[in-house]
Amino acid sequence: MTVTRIEELSRSRCKIYLEDSFAFVLYKGELRLFGVREQEELSEESYREIMQEVLPKRATLRCMNLLQSRAYTESKLRSKLKEGGYPQESIDSALAYVKSYHYVDDLQFAKDYIVNQAGKKSKRVLEQDLIARGVSRNEIEAAFAEAAEKGDGPDELALARMWLAKKRYDPAQADFAEKRKAAAFLSRKGIRAETIRKAMELAGER
Repeated sequence: MTVTRIEELSRSRCKIYLEDSFAFVLYKGELRLFGVREQEELSEESYREIMQEVLPKRATLRCMNLLQSRAYTESKLRSKLKEGGYPQESIDSALAYVKSYHYVDDLQFAKDYIVNQAGKKSKRVLEQDLIARGVSRNEIEAAFAEAAEKGDGPDELALARMWLAKKRYDPAQADFAEKRKAAAFLSRKGIRAETIRKAMELAGER
């Protein structure tokens, strides 16, 4: 395989192109170690060591470092590694390792997220957040089912009443336009129409 281009990425790292396609990122010291030079052949032995040993190990360590600061879904970790220039094989290897020790568990992530955010967000918004983080619909449904069973899910009526109270909404004083504005506000928050009607009826009551 011919090294067709070496592109400096930072003071210490370079992007390596093999046969005119981006292949991986290496530290400058590794260029010397593996004899990586533009317009020269990269030996099969060096390529195999880079792809099977150096990069999978580095990708795994990158995952572990990221997980030390906060929880990630599998999808978000994959995105982080891809941004770092890791090849797909190294990403798969790193994710297989962290998943085998349950360092990454999308179902548990969804359960924790729901419990932590239930007092601030509606079910619809929580679902959208989890989908955006790469959690599957099956895992989201399972997480909500468990939260409901334990009483940890969002109480949308309580949320809607709290938001209306913060807006100082008074059904006795509100005209049609104000009622419509309040309903639209709750709808944007992800509250269902039936719950909106009930919350607006109960607004002002203790």
